[in-house]
Amino acid sequence: MKLTILSTTLAVGVAYGQGSNSGWEPAGPDDFRGPCPMMNTLANHGFLPHDGRNITKANAVHALSAGLNFDPALASLMWDQAIIANPEPNATFFTLDNLNRHNVLEHDASLSRVDAFFGNNHAFDQATFDETRVWWTGPVLDANMLANGKLARQLASKAKNPEYTFTANTEQFSLGEVGAPIIVFGDLESATVEKNLIDFFFENERLPVELGWTKKENPVTLEDIMRITGIVGEATNLLTTPKEAPAARRRRDLHSGRGL
Repeated sequence: MKLTILSTTLAVGVAYGQGSNSGWEPAGPDDFRGPCPMMNTLANHGFLPHDGRNITKANAVHALSAGLNFDPALASLMWDQAIIANPEPNATFFTLDNLNRHNVLEHDASLSRVDAFFGNNHAFDQATFDETRVWWTGPVLDANMLANGKLARQLASKAKNPEYTFTANTEQFSLGEVGAPIIVFGDLESATVEKNLIDFFFENERLPVELGWTKKENPVTLEDIMRITGIVGEATNLLTTPKEAPAARRRRDLHSGRGL
């Protein structure tokens, strides 16, 4: 569960200043950026320190609350789980560059980055993202489409990367990442999200304000995250429940009295 909470928003970040959903500035040559598009996005909007450094707990709580309306207790928990990215003992902050450490939080089969084995594991890669989004087959994405993209990326990574690594912990982390678009940009009740919002977010590392997106009116809670992650997890299951033949169903109904 811990990895699920963290992954759902390695959005952990925050305000060095106040930040703005509408304001945006891309990273400069000396700014840190990492493998998580949401973290990078929050830095680009100024909710995180724009240079990608000094992500303290206070910064994280402010950023998730101000930028995405995450419950402060949830934001605090996310930071507690993300601090392991900094290898220094008793660290009180981490940087976006810390997140690039392979198989700590960053992992193979990213939705939008190449595997570390092939080089740069943190910069957005359009070809990799296209491998994911080809499975997003409608203007509104549901958990099944998002799960299909995740599974396709895992298969491609396993086939091409001789050092492919994907543990049970990685799986929980990955499910949270796949559910994050619904949690941040979509409808929690129906577990869906508009595809154009997600395309814009990934390709620009920018909040899709100009497309009409606004942050949630009600704070996002741990319960919201666990529910959506559970739905995505069920969608990734490749096993199906046997369908009962009509004749067998009629016999069962008659036996129970429902067919009378």
